[in-house]
Amino acid sequence: MINKNLREYIEKEIFTSYSKNDSGHNIDHIKYVINRSLEFAKEVDNINYDMVYTIAAYHDIGHYIDAKNHEKISAEILLNDDNLKRFFSKEEIKIMSDAVYDHRASLSHDPRTIYGKIVSSADRNVNLKDIIKRAYQYRINHHPNDSVESIIKESKSHLMKKFGPNGYANKKMYFKDKDYDKFLKDIKLLLEDDNRFREVYCKINNIKEK
Repeated sequence: MINKNLREYIEKEIFTSYSKNDSGHNIDHIKYVINRSLEFAKEVDNINYDMVYTIAAYHDIGHYIDAKNHEKISAEILLNDDNLKRFFSKEEIKIMSDAVYDHRASLSHDPRTIYGKIVSSADRNVNLKDIIKRAYQYRINHHPNDSVESIIKESKSHLMKKFGPNGYANKKMYFKDKDYDKFLKDIKLLLEDDNRFREVYCKINNIKEK
């Protein structure tokens, strides 16, 4: 399905960069997004699977440089990768760069193309355990001196903002996905119960409270 030479280039030169990212945006996450992107792409007529694959492969590559602006940095890395000119036209590279920029759920605008909608949808994690681990890892990486109480409180606040009743991630799914629907129901129930959230959060992240 994917051009052999393109796949070899990305696996050799792009995948290795993901060792610099945190555990929530490492190569396992990238392969997860690639697989989901290719599945969603099957629902679209006349889609370019090489473009879908490439967009997913690059979408978090700039995360270790600046997590808060990683979508912009990742898009620029793709746009300026001259090696991609061997496989794509200038117009196709621009579409892919735009899709990478548009993938982030917290952005105020919808993706500009179907390619952006594919990777944005594929980037939605459906594993509750992984989501809670990522929330904890973010707090530890950016606020290492916070108390356990503060870490739990801020993590819950972030997850509520993202996945709560009016959460921005709820609206950034552009394909029917029963796994994501189930995940949203599960996390909604967890967020409604403070004690249960604390219990699950501490267990998943192996937090031993004093």
